[in-house]
Amino acid sequence: MAKIVIAYHSGFGHTKAIAERVHAGAAGVNGVDATLLNVEELPAPGADRSLGGRWGELNAADAIIFGTPTYMGDVSWVFKRFMEYSSGIWFGQGWKDKIAAGFTNSGGLSGDKLQTLHTLMVFANQHSMIWVSTGVTPSIYTGDGKDLNRLSSYSGLMTQADQGPPDKTPPQGDRLSGEAFGARVAQATQRWLAGKA
Repeated sequence: MAKIVIAYHSGFGHTKAIAERVHAGAAGVNGVDATLLNVEELPAPGADRSLGGRWGELNAADAIIFGTPTYMGDVSWVFKRFMEYSSGIWFGQGWKDKIAAGFTNSGGLSGDKLQTLHTLMVFANQHSMIWVSTGVTPSIYTGDGKDLNRLSSYSGLMTQADQGPPDKTPPQGDRLSGEAFGARVAQATQRWLAGKA
């Protein structure tokens, strides 16, 4: 059974709405156990760098999908805090060779979301993880009628929310893109584990 954790922060609920769809996509793949984890729940490291709470779920995962809003052109401060809290794990390369991927949401169509994805990729690389792209040709080229990958991102999933409530925005195409992304990462994780065996 492949274990996948979707580790996210959401300031206003829009990124959480996408995290839930990413989770649904991953959990929908046979042989996958997917878990949602809000990084706000994770405690700070102890004086000896020990990590309690739900940190063990991340350490036991085969893949971690990182999700954060894009604020001021980068990850939220809450997500950045989580990144820095993980330095003890980095020191021991505890996440080495886990699968990694990332997604982000902002109010703007661009909002400099690519910078956020690059931050997540560098973070994963620091942990010696294996990064997975979106793997979906943008709907502008496919005419899929579902608006999959409507923001044309390959590095990771980008979504966009208007100023409405999270049950209304991001739009359905972005939510479906989240499901496709979760399924892709789950399938990539299974292939990676099979190859390692």
